[in-house]
Amino acid sequence: MARNPVAKKAKTEREFPKVKSGIKGLDEVTGGGLPKGRPTLVSGGPGCGKTLLAMEFIVRGITDYNEPGVFIAFEEKIEDLRKNFLSLGFDLDELVKKKKLVLDYIYIERSEIEETGEYDLEGLFIRLGAAIDEVKAKRIAIDTLEVLFSGFTNQGILRAELRRLFRWLKDKGITAVVTGERGDVSITRWGLEEYVADCVITLDHRVVNQIATRRLRVVKYRGSIHGTDEYPFLISSDGISVLPITSLSLSHTASMERISSGIPRLDTMLGGKGYYRGSSVLVSGQAGTGKTSLLATSIHSACKRGEKCLLLLFEESESQFIRNMRSIGMDFEPWVQKGLLHVNAVRPTAYSLELHLAIIMKMLKDFNPSVLAIDPISNLYPVGDDMQVRSVLMRLIDFAKSKNITGIFSSLTTEALVGSYSIEPTAMHVSSLMDTWLVLKNVEGNGERNRAFSIVKSRGMPHSNQLREFIMSDKGIDLIDIYQGSEGVLFGSARAAQESRERSQIVLRDEEIERRKRELERKRRIMDAEITAIRERFEREKDEANIQISQEKSREDAFAKVLDDMATFRQVDK
Repeated sequence: MARNPVAKKAKTEREFPKVKSGIKGLDEVTGGGLPKGRPTLVSGGPGCGKTLLAMEFIVRGITDYNEPGVFIAFEEKIEDLRKNFLSLGFDLDELVKKKKLVLDYIYIERSEIEETGEYDLEGLFIRLGAAIDEVKAKRIAIDTLEVLFSGFTNQGILRAELRRLFRWLKDKGITAVVTGERGDVSITRWGLEEYVADCVITLDHRVVNQIATRRLRVVKYRGSIHGTDEYPFLISSDGISVLPITSLSLSHTASMERISSGIPRLDTMLGGKGYYRGSSVLVSGQAGTGKTSLLATSIHSACKRGEKCLLLLFEESESQFIRNMRSIGMDFEPWVQKGLLHVNAVRPTAYSLELHLAIIMKMLKDFNPSVLAIDPISNLYPVGDDMQVRSVLMRLIDFAKSKNITGIFSSLTTEALVGSYSIEPTAMHVSSLMDTWLVLKNVEGNGERNRAFSIVKSRGMPHSNQLREFIMSDKGIDLIDIYQGSEGVLFGSARAAQESRERSQIVLRDEEIERRKRELERKRRIMDAEITAIRERFEREKDEANIQISQEKSREDAFAKVLDDMATFRQVDK
């Protein structure tokens, strides 16, 4: 069917023109970028990242979209800007040499400003216009308004000049980012910029529980749908990264490939083939149930297949992990040396949740593993509340699935399970995010504690609902069928004792069967001997009978011959 060019043109005209900022996550929050040819106001307190956002908008425009830019600074000198942004990998001097960037520092002295009316900013407009024309700029950043208007005391002139500045930027058709300090009762100090700007973004730098977190919010965006929540953002060596939930849609392709868990019996319980590649697996249980060991077995199996694995440890060091796993027959040192395993061990309280997420995502992009393992995710709970941790894990899991990375996560549970087999809730209630949920439990009885294992769910595949005893030894992990009899379910030594009794009974039954076999064989031999003796007697009697019969026949033949001779003699006599 041919497309209607009129309808296509009408749709294009209805679409709001936008410019991609190049800042990770920001374009997704704003629905495609900042308003093209219009000013965007970025407001926030000290140290929240306003200048960085403005500069990255200019630099990304040059490097990613070949759009020259102008950066006007009213606070920091050019030399300071060069040094500060060089640490983030932004070589401003190189861009200036290529005539892609204009850096201009304008010094404002309040005593030199004369408020004479509507022409107060005419000199600034001429300077801005010259800078734009110099590189044919498509983008401009002004940092910050407070310094520019610090000399104005007349509120009427101040408001008029603010409107005039934003109108001038819009008339030039250049996409602008203007920064401003947050006010006490309004978004900005003057309380007017948010009304004249087409897009308003606020940045916030807060400290909760002694952990700093930065947040971004799009307050308004004229003519465009946008995310309205507060989104965490990070400042790293790569610049700013906004982490919106909306940026990770459920559009990934589900793999049909199956990979081994490293435990043959577990693979059998999972339909005989193991996990789906790219799925998420949760291993939950109480302390000491073997969560880390089970998680490590899957990593070891992946490394044996030649796949790269990323392991994040929140409780023990890399050396301690490697030492501990040797006790159950797994040596991870060769995989580390071959580059198949990368271990990152850090306390969860070292960073905010958002910084943890950014670091993990960066490692995933740089290392490009097939398997991601985190031990345990429950240690993130002190860093944030339930919703925050769930949000971070949701974004991490969706990101991993979009890259077809299999995620294996352990989680500590605290519910007592003495003699109980009910399913305990996980911390942060993240089990609903997982495709496969494996549960380990401590079961006490007969004066000992044993481990039990079960599969709560495994989406998209048949799986066993049986409970297994979880045993670790120097040969690895094994899942053993539990014994269930008249006395209930038996674990550990009780199971072993019952199995020993059953083996003894089997031995006794086997011995009885052998005894009966020997008795039957003895009777068969006696029977055979008796049959042989009877046959021998029969043959002897048969032979004797045959001799008697032969002798009797000879006598009869002789008697008959005598009779014949007598008859012949009588005939002769006659």
